[in-house]
Amino acid sequence: MLLVENPPPSDLRRPAGSLVHQRPWLIVVALAALTCLLGWVPFMGRPLSPDESGLLMVARQWGPGDSLYGNYWVDRPPVLIALVALGNLLGGAWGLRLLGVITVFCSVLLAGRLGRTVAPDRPTAPLVPAATAAVLLGTPLFGGSVVNAELLGLPLILGGLIAAINSTRAPTSREALWWGVAAGAAGAGAALTKQNLLDVFVFGLALLLVSVVTRARRGVRGGVARDGRPTEAATALGATAGAAAVLALAVGGAAALGTGPAELWSAVVSFRWEAASVLLESPSSGPRLQVLLWALLGSGAPLLLGVLLVHLRRGEAVGSEHVDLRLPALAVVAWEATAVLVGGSYWLHYLIGLVPGLVLLAAVTDLRARIRRSVSIVLAMLTVSTLCAIAWVGVHPIDRSEQEVASYLAARAQPGDTAVVTFGVASILESAGLESPYPNLWSLPVRVRDAHLHELAALLAGPDRPTWLVISGIGLGSWGIDTSAAQPYIAKHYDRIDDVAGYRIFREKRSQP
Repeated sequence: MLLVENPPPSDLRRPAGSLVHQRPWLIVVALAALTCLLGWVPFMGRPLSPDESGLLMVARQWGPGDSLYGNYWVDRPPVLIALVALGNLLGGAWGLRLLGVITVFCSVLLAGRLGRTVAPDRPTAPLVPAATAAVLLGTPLFGGSVVNAELLGLPLILGGLIAAINSTRAPTSREALWWGVAAGAAGAGAALTKQNLLDVFVFGLALLLVSVVTRARRGVRGGVARDGRPTEAATALGATAGAAAVLALAVGGAAALGTGPAELWSAVVSFRWEAASVLLESPSSGPRLQVLLWALLGSGAPLLLGVLLVHLRRGEAVGSEHVDLRLPALAVVAWEATAVLVGGSYWLHYLIGLVPGLVLLAAVTDLRARIRRSVSIVLAMLTVSTLCAIAWVGVHPIDRSEQEVASYLAARAQPGDTAVVTFGVASILESAGLESPYPNLWSLPVRVRDAHLHELAALLAGPDRPTWLVISGIGLGSWGIDTSAAQPYIAKHYDRIDDVAGYRIFREKRSQP
């Protein structure tokens, strides 16, 4: 059994020295992080994905407006928009990708730190967790090279796991309280980056339950700090306070920018329930799920999971303050797998949500010499898979045909022009430098919130109609959408002027006021 314990006294009395002599694991982990970045650097200049573009458009204009986030609507929490706004400040599209690179580097370092936290007396403890993070964050099979909510929330999850473990082994209830605050704050930050990133809370709850049950079963003072007070109570209180503080800060900050709490709740929570039923009707969900599962298998992650589960062992507790981390780690893995499967859309970047659980499992597995060799072989296989995926994407890049449409619009648009793309593909608008008077930049909100296109019809009929209308395929029709309300206004107010890369391009009639 891997135990959470106070650092051995020898660690506390270790003489000062160089960083290399004190923290040799940090050097190796940093090298793993830098190696992982090699999988990202070649794609830094590639065109943004529709999701990246849409989030950038939302973040750039976030302020009081007519919709949820300024003039746009997206079913994501405010911390994600704030992080993308930070990427925009770093340099727009390049800044967003730079933020992704920084996130990957920090995540690998935190994965190593997690291994060190779990087993501070085992010199090799950080290596397998860091290698696991590096390999899985570098593979395009997990959506690597694209910045998304799962990626941006990853450092917060890993940091929260570290804080939760430190809280259970704190020598005083005061320290347990503060580590609990850190865990709760990090967990809330992750959940406010994407709603299903609840890993820290799942882990913390399981950890507290295991601690309480173990103490009650053995009749020992496990979970009690040196000052005689239970660390579980201090941890729970601190986590609650930390989460509440971050939630209040996020909601208050969003309200100051015009995003009200009620509207935020509707978008982040209520909308997801409505969207779940709509996604069941999607004809593409099945094929995308198959692609996601094949990508998961191709990455080698299930093989790594299997090997770690086989070698997950139970040992004997040495003292009264130790907590078994196996069950909490398994709870995190189970939660992440469930979150991926119930996501509905099944995009590849959902798989990044599995990384914290695999890293945690690698950290809590007692990898003795013989076992380390088997895990090393599996990680080598995963590395080969990652390199092959990077090479394949390098030779066969994702077809971004929408860039041709964006170039077409950018060359012809006049200052003050606006555009609507039906439905989604915000990368056309972002690349062309055009704003949209229609608040829905993604297709799912259209299908849930404006399925009969009454909002779009009112826009096309009114004075603020877009200058350009870009329609994917031959018309507005798509699954779950009724076009009867909006279609007449296209013929009345727009001229079809060209077809580009599978898109029909309409411009407002010159005689229109």
